[in-house]
Amino acid sequence: MRKYLIGFVLLGSIHQTNGQQIASIVGPNKEIDPYHYTVVKRAEFKQAAVSSAHPLASMVGAAMMKKGGNAFDAAIATQLVLAVVFPNAGNIGGGGFLLARKTNGELIGIDYRESAPEKGSRDMYLDKNGNAQLNLSQHGHLASGIPGTIAGLFASHAYAKLPFEVLIQPAIDIAAKGFVLTEKEAASINSIKDAIARFSTQPTAFYRPNRWRVGDTLIQKELAHTLERIQKEGALGFYGGKTADLIVAEMERGRGIISHSDLKNYTAKLREPIVFNYRGHEVVSFAPPSSGGILLAQMMKMIEKYPVAKMGFQTIQSVQLMIEAERRAFADRAEHMGDPDFWKVPVKTMISDAYLAQRMSDYSPDKAGNSKEVNAGVIKESEETTHFSVVDAAGNIVSVTTTLNGSYGSKVVVGGAGFLLNNEMDDFSVKPGVPNMFGAVGGEANSIVPGKRMLSSMTPTLVLKNKKPYIVIGTPGGTTIPTSVYQALVNIIDFNMKIGDAIDLPKFHHQWLPDEVLIENNFNPKTKESLQKMGYTLKDRGSIGRTDGIRILPNKLREAAADRRGDDSVAGF
Repeated sequence: MRKYLIGFVLLGSIHQTNGQQIASIVGPNKEIDPYHYTVVKRAEFKQAAVSSAHPLASMVGAAMMKKGGNAFDAAIATQLVLAVVFPNAGNIGGGGFLLARKTNGELIGIDYRESAPEKGSRDMYLDKNGNAQLNLSQHGHLASGIPGTIAGLFASHAYAKLPFEVLIQPAIDIAAKGFVLTEKEAASINSIKDAIARFSTQPTAFYRPNRWRVGDTLIQKELAHTLERIQKEGALGFYGGKTADLIVAEMERGRGIISHSDLKNYTAKLREPIVFNYRGHEVVSFAPPSSGGILLAQMMKMIEKYPVAKMGFQTIQSVQLMIEAERRAFADRAEHMGDPDFWKVPVKTMISDAYLAQRMSDYSPDKAGNSKEVNAGVIKESEETTHFSVVDAAGNIVSVTTTLNGSYGSKVVVGGAGFLLNNEMDDFSVKPGVPNMFGAVGGEANSIVPGKRMLSSMTPTLVLKNKKPYIVIGTPGGTTIPTSVYQALVNIIDFNMKIGDAIDLPKFHHQWLPDEVLIENNFNPKTKESLQKMGYTLKDRGSIGRTDGIRILPNKLREAAADRRGDDSVAGF
């Protein structure tokens, strides 16, 4: 058994204060043990904090900051550990977005979204009769775009302080020696291990004849060796050499199309963030090829002129207003948003006050809207994702959302390399008007072109108050991502909630098409009844997203919260 020495106590003791867990620092020389760890949902930290989808990832991220690193170091180390301990969404075979604000006020947006291979084409998922074959865009080798995560981590490292080989070591150790599965993790692997065996061309660490059980140890030797090659060779340890050979060999065995040239030519890109004001707060989110930042700006600005706080939390008045803003924003998503390197996205117009006032001009508080009558505005100009939030002692703030798209991506593990590939090609518009796995429709703006990045819903977000860092937040959840972030921020800003409550309370979602409102099971029954009487079609569902966030309080404490919906956990000091 190997333990991970971090030289300090991350969470020495936990006690309750008015329902809030408070972390106490009690002494030196505490070790991270991948066989024994605790999920901590809410805590306040004096200097630095991480909130992520897994306690080991949060603890390692916090450890890097205690070791002398900053929020970027923590983000890199956290994501690398998530690639080991959260295989259904943590990834090196996928991509994502990093959004950050440095202490000097500089905003940074790093786009490492996957892109279409050179052999990709507009109609590659249509049969001879023009029918969409979504099984090919969602499962198996042809579903994968060129992975961007490793390029993104090295682009992020330009802002970090510690050597990359230090940041990746905990992930290598945990992959090689293994970690103990929680009940949810065991159930997750059991639900998918047969599919992974079916779509992968070689044996994987996830398969065994017997069911995985809580307390079992998952060891990923091949993944550890892949991480070691990255440690020794840098980004070329993934996009070149043996790992690239293994990826291409896997593609050839499974009739995929990613080539050595695709891997060699992939680059992460800097994007200028979306910035807007909401009730005196400066909100910063991600720009295209993510739709998230524009959607968030549209939804929040559409409701800003209404007295949301007076309406009350999840009353029929506030929920109906917020639904109608969601409907109109998602109609615009389908028509106007795509990769800005291939499609002119009218960002300034779409988030302008005049345009958004026009979009809400037909809003009625007395009846349900109708998506057949609500089209995109006229302009002349995943659910298995993961998010983590970081605040360091100096005040750098980092928000990162990454994904494989569907749960466990394409279900293909690269033979000999041990990591899952994404199924992000399904996030393109396979055919105009045909919904993807999340029900989102699209058109020419999001059609498949070699080298193009597919449209995303990821919404890593920062909020400033009085020009100072205030909130770092984000979530997984496919098309529910922007609406989950939207509702969490409204809960904090309008309804004055603690960040943990803002994250944990029930959520709802509307995305224009299909014309229905998704409602979490424990939603307010009175409001549900009123929505149905008003004419809305409601669809009950389980958890929406797994939001992780941090709020900086007036006394400078870092109020960190991890979503109740998963094994998400916070750590810090």
